[in-house]
Amino acid sequence: MSKTWRPATQLVHGGTLRSQYGETSEAIYLTQGFVYETSEAAEARFKGETEGFIYARYGSPTNDMFEKRMCMLEGAEDARATASGMAAVTAAILCQLKSGDHIVAARALFGSCRWVVETLAPKYGIDCTLIDGRDLANWEKAITAKTKVFFLESPTNPTLEVIDIAGVAKLANQIGAKVVVDNVFATPLFQKPLELGAHIVVYSATKHIDGQGRCLGGVVLSDKEWIDENLHDYFRHTGPAMSPFNAWTLLKGIETLPLRVRQQTENAAKIADFLAEQGKVAKVIYPGRKDHPQADIIAKQMTGGSTLVAFEMKGGKDAAFALQNALEIIKISNNLGDSKSLITHPATTTHKNLTEEARVELGISPGTVRLSAGIEDTDDLIEDFAKALAKVSA
Repeated sequence: MSKTWRPATQLVHGGTLRSQYGETSEAIYLTQGFVYETSEAAEARFKGETEGFIYARYGSPTNDMFEKRMCMLEGAEDARATASGMAAVTAAILCQLKSGDHIVAARALFGSCRWVVETLAPKYGIDCTLIDGRDLANWEKAITAKTKVFFLESPTNPTLEVIDIAGVAKLANQIGAKVVVDNVFATPLFQKPLELGAHIVVYSATKHIDGQGRCLGGVVLSDKEWIDENLHDYFRHTGPAMSPFNAWTLLKGIETLPLRVRQQTENAAKIADFLAEQGKVAKVIYPGRKDHPQADIIAKQMTGGSTLVAFEMKGGKDAAFALQNALEIIKISNNLGDSKSLITHPATTTHKNLTEEARVELGISPGTVRLSAGIEDTDDLIEDFAKALAKVSA
């Protein structure tokens, strides 16, 4: 496969492994294990002296194709596909830490991601400091002699804050720490954390990569040395492996990723501009708008906006609920990155387990709403919002 191929070509052809039958679509290898021609061949395989698959928990031909295709897109040397996005996040963080180590994490995280670093990790003696990640000075101040990992998502869920990945990576390199970036909201098409200096990238493939509401999946990407030394044994022995069927489904989804994300982003940008002009909307946050608080960083590290829009209704929770309930095309769901437009009230769903104080810190008010734009006709989506807003009490 040529390294000069552009993303749209990589995502159709990258990493393809055909059987002797020459199938056009990738084959699904639904098997738990593999057969060896001789006992000596099995021994050599387990010793790592010969290449090949051993057990589906470790890897399979279908999963391998998905991992290789993601590596081509991300510019990574190696990857491991996981059963879900949270399996990817948890593996990427815990596989490289031990009791006594310290994590510095941006406080603006998806609720489950925050639970992993704030609640789960301390159970194993791993300390965590949550900071406002927008200011590089906060990262520097939080460093201790035991800091091993910096963790962030950018843009953040749900308020679309943007963090200077290159700046954080520079600080991490000074102390020998690793930067883990959750890149879901930017997608691998609009942001390349590894090129910006990050060491590990994680995705919930459930989102844009599948993009059609069909299956769960995740992936961890990094250099081969880090995966061999940290993730390999953790992955083999704890079992967060992706199903080959899901890997096949994701391979089909990833083929159309550029087409879907292009339309979703165009829709999101136009809806953001429309909402910014509405009297019942207090504010709009969108990475493609000039009024975004981190517009200078966005221009430096992102090549596109986002498929997500965050906005705040003036009437708080009642107005947010009234708007969502009045929408016809746009559906209420906690998922995102789907070909269907989806809307979420974070304070009562994805971030409901945070304290009210924590939500206030993150800018998640009772009126905050998160839109994941789909691939529908732009005018239909804007008309849907216009009709719904008309039903919201002033």
